[in-house]
Amino acid sequence: MAATTPRRGFVHANVNGVQNRGVFADVNQPPLDNLIEPFGLIGHFLAHPPAGFSILDLGNGVPAFSAPFDLLTTVEKPVRRVIDMLLFSRVLRRLLVANTCFVGTTTSEYSIFPAGTSADDLANRLVMDIAPHYPFLIIKDLPGDSVLVGEAAYAWSQTLIELCRARGFVALEGQALAYVPIDFASTDEFLMRRSHARRKNLRRKLKAASGLRIEEIHSGDDAFSSGPLLARLYELYRNVYDQSEIHFDLLTEPFFRSVLQDAAIGGIIFLYYDGAELIGFNLCFHEKSMLIDKYIGLSYPQARDHNLYAVSWFHNLEYALAHGLRYYVAGWTDPEVKRELGAQFTFTKHMVYVRNSLLRGLLRRLRRLFESDHARHGR
Repeated sequence: MAATTPRRGFVHANVNGVQNRGVFADVNQPPLDNLIEPFGLIGHFLAHPPAGFSILDLGNGVPAFSAPFDLLTTVEKPVRRVIDMLLFSRVLRRLLVANTCFVGTTTSEYSIFPAGTSADDLANRLVMDIAPHYPFLIIKDLPGDSVLVGEAAYAWSQTLIELCRARGFVALEGQALAYVPIDFASTDEFLMRRSHARRKNLRRKLKAASGLRIEEIHSGDDAFSSGPLLARLYELYRNVYDQSEIHFDLLTEPFFRSVLQDAAIGGIIFLYYDGAELIGFNLCFHEKSMLIDKYIGLSYPQARDHNLYAVSWFHNLEYALAHGLRYYVAGWTDPEVKRELGAQFTFTKHMVYVRNSLLRGLLRRLRRLFESDHARHGR
C-alpha cells in the first residue's frame, strides 16, 4: 500500500470515456492499491505516454489509456502461423486488431486503483459507460497473488475479477513477472542453489564483469542535463525494444528525459562502460523493500560479448543485498532467460471485455492460446 503523505498526482477533466490528456498537478495523493513503484513514474507516463497511446479518464483517479492492439500479440509464433493459414484468417486478423481501452499503465507492474474505490461501482462503470466505446476493454495485470502487493490489495483485486467475470469479462492469465526473494546472505550462496551446470555457466559469464566499469548515479543528477548522454541512453533503450519479439509500448524520449531529470522519483541508474564507451544501462527504483528493475538499454554486439544481461542481474542482486531489501523485481520479458538466472514468477490476470458477442464467445473457447507464459512457467 502506498504512503499517505502528500505526493505529486494527476488530475483529469471529468469526462466519460473520452480521450483526455492527463495533467500533472500538486495534490494530496491517496494510497493506491497494487502500486509498487514510485507514484511519480505514473505521473510521467500520463504526461508523456508511449507512442500512439492516448490517456483516458475513467473517473476516481484510475489511470487508463487507449491504443491500437492486436489480441494475438501474446500468442506464440506457431499458433499465429496456423491462424494465418486459415481461409478466413485475413478477416479474423482485422477483427482482432482495434483501438482498445486499457485500465492500467505500462510503467506499473500492476493496474492501480485509489484505495477505497468501490469494485462494484468500477465494474458497473466499465461495462455501462466505457465498454460501448471500444471493441475491446482490458483491465491489465491484476495481481495473481499477494507476494508483492500485500493481502489487502490482492483481496480487492480478486473481488474486482469476480465482479467483472459476472458482467461478461473473460479472464486471461497474464505474463510471468520475474522476482527474486533476497533470502540468501551472498550471491555465492545464491549461485550454490543453482544446478552444477547452471552455476558453472553463470560463473563463466560473470567473469566478463572484470572488464567493465560500472557507475551508479541517481535521477536528477546534473549528468542528465547533457543532451548527448540522454540521446545515448534512449538509443540503447531502442536497441532492446527493436530486437524484442513484442512491440507494444514504445516509450518516448520526452518520457525518459522527464524521468531521468526528476530527483524526487528516486531513480537509480547503473551505467556500464567498456573503456570509454557506454554499452548499457539499467534504470531501477528502490521502493519500500524492493529493488524494481524497470528499463534496460544495451549496445549490440558489445552487450552480448560481455554477457551484460547476466552481469547486470547479479549487480542488482548485490545492490539488494547491500541495502537489506526483501525482493528484486525483474520485470515481464524474457522469462526463460530469467528462470536460468534464478528467478521465481508471479502471474497476473487480464480481464477482457469484447463488445462483439460472437468474438466474446470465441475468446472464451480459445483463451488458452493467449496464456503462453502461464503454460510454460506456471506451477
